Amino acid sequence: MSHFSTVKTQLRKRQPLLKALSDLGFVPIEGDNLVRGYRGQTIKAEVAVPMNKGGDIGFRWNASTQSYELVADLDLWQQEVPIERFLAKLTQTYALNTVLSATAKEGFEVAEQKTNVDGSIELVVTRWDS
Repeated sequence: MSHFSTVKTQLRKRQPLLKALSDLGFVPIEGDNLVRGYRGQTIKAEVAVPMNKGGDIGFRWNASTQSYELVADLDLWQQEVPIERFLAKLTQTYALNTVLSATAKEGFEVAEQKTNVDGSIELVVTRWDS
């Protein structure tokens, strides 16, 4: 019997997902990977994050929702924060990277970036028009 859980996300692009995971200190591995869970059980995922403690974390593409879903054995979750906080931080970092990438493509530069007490991030971007 599988102990893996699937958690829906709004993460739709692979590169911002990989960058967000890296920014949070994880080492994501791309390709057809096996995510480890309870008693050596595995499940396939397109992005895997091997963990030293507990089970691995994976992200699997869901064609029907057009997004990556998190797959993990949540009974083995031994990260510093609960899964909900992990996903919230990952989603925030993903969104930040997506915004920074889009603004850079439009010729904007970050003039100021500030993380508020409540954890929200404020950006001020500028662009010189000639």
